Amino acid sequence: SRRVIAERQMWSAWLIGGLGAVGAWGSNYLLRNRLPGVLRAVIAVMILGVAYVLFRQRFGLAVPVIESTGFSDDSKYLGGLGLPILLAWFIGGLLAAAAAWVIARIALGLRSDYLAIATLGIAEIIIALLKNEGWLTRGVLNVTGLPTPVPTIKALQVAPYSLTTDASLIVNKLLFVAVIAVFLALFLWLAHRALHSPWGRMMRAIRDNEEAANAMGKNVVMRHRQVFILGSFLLGVGGAMLATNVLQFEPAGYNPLRYTFLIWVMVVVGGSGNNLGSVVGGLLIWFAWIQAEPVASWLFAVLGGGLAGEGSDLAILLAERAPQMRTVIMGLALLLVLRFAPRGILPETLQQK
Repeated sequence: SRRVIAERQMWSAWLIGGLGAVGAWGSNYLLRNRLPGVLRAVIAVMILGVAYVLFRQRFGLAVPVIESTGFSDDSKYLGGLGLPILLAWFIGGLLAAAAAWVIARIALGLRSDYLAIATLGIAEIIIALLKNEGWLTRGVLNVTGLPTPVPTIKALQVAPYSLTTDASLIVNKLLFVAVIAVFLALFLWLAHRALHSPWGRMMRAIRDNEEAANAMGKNVVMRHRQVFILGSFLLGVGGAMLATNVLQFEPAGYNPLRYTFLIWVMVVVGGSGNNLGSVVGGLLIWFAWIQAEPVASWLFAVLGGGLAGEGSDLAILLAERAPQMRTVIMGLALLLVLRFAPRGILPETLQQK
């Protein structure tokens, strides 16, 4: 059948891509002491290029069949492999870590403002590539119908659950929150263990005084690269969780204000250097972000109706400005924290005690 043929093509595509990556790495490793670096890089790129062409030949034929009506059930959607969605979370983390490794090789040799400019510039380049190069990444085409690790709302409304619409929605969200809480507790425990290990003490020493740590024989650039890759892995897992929560991946909806600046505000408000503080800051800032618009709409409606009457130009203008209050509230919260509690709500010293 078409489905069986498509699945075989999909499996062969992943096999070809994996062999190409292993071949490029193996050739680069084996020829390290025999050929100059530029020639080794050229050979590795040629192997990857040939593998990519063969991969696209198989993969391109299989994807339309897998995603077409009647073939895109949840168990086969993710690459046609039928793997659990929880595994996709960690694969997303690994892909983010791989991108971070490439960025770290380029940018982490820089210092201060140059490092910030380089990382932001590379991030925008990657985003533009993912959005515009449809032949490589499907561009801004949405990925819908993602499977979920918990029973869906529709599944909860039929036997053996037979819940109402409202009850099924609440149960689905609570189950998903429970799964997220388990992963959050696991990551917090691992971060706590790492923080109080010799590795964690070394990382704090590098943060406080790079020159002294370098004088003690520590590879500062390598340690920066390690923590950058580990942090990117956790963010990749979090991004995959977010896509699973909304049951779709929408590249065109990516907004740096929401997914870069907002996360930075969460860390600053919660307490930089405190793992628990980041969680508390994330919950507080996200709650403020969600509630800022409805609260502003209610307040502006009261003010506009009281000052100029309902339906007036002033009331309409204030109602149109309500969504923009989210950004104002975030900026105000950041300014207040930096002024009155620059170390955050939960400073690092509280965690160390």
